Amino acid sequence: MTAKTRRQATISRNTKETEITATINLDGSGAYDIVTGVGFLDHMIEQLARHSLIDITLRAKGDLHIDYHHTAEDSGIVLGQAFAEALGDKKGITRYADVHLPMDEALTRVAVDVSGRPFLVWKVNFTRDKLGEMDTELFREWFQAFAQNAGITCHVENLYGDNNHHIAETCYKGLARALRQAITLDPRQEGRVPSTKGTLTA
Repeated sequence: MTAKTRRQATISRNTKETEITATINLDGSGAYDIVTGVGFLDHMIEQLARHSLIDITLRAKGDLHIDYHHTAEDSGIVLGQAFAEALGDKKGITRYADVHLPMDEALTRVAVDVSGRPFLVWKVNFTRDKLGEMDTELFREWFQAFAQNAGITCHVENLYGDNNHHIAETCYKGLARALRQAITLDPRQEGRVPSTKGTLTA
């Protein structure tokens, strides 16, 4: 892969609430270096990197003395923007993918369309308010921010499970595996955009 076709991007976002920089390489090995100040969020983004084979470096400084909302949401925004920029015109990608991701007693289904049209369907319920110090309601906020800024349609449904940690982890690992397949370059596409429109934009 030449330098011209490398699918990489770095995005920074600085507000009064957060300062975040993310670098991603869509054709990486799953390497990661994540520091958000929110331990459980770090763990989830590490899973996203490792199982998608997307290299992710993320540094976030947020107003954690208030709560974790801004850091979680803005991390999703920045990673989504970096994903969209690295993907470019989407020529040659597989585009669609879905996966059923098991983890012990939990099973979650994730389906994605890397279409340029952002939409999130979230059918995941938690029976605990927090995992570690992270509010479980923030997982939906992260996925919404990522999908909106990455320009993907993303359906996430936990089919069953008892352990809240396992449920959350299957969501991120499921997203990782679906993205890994959807952004894979299909040689049969011969560099074409996988759409009869000839473009994949909003």
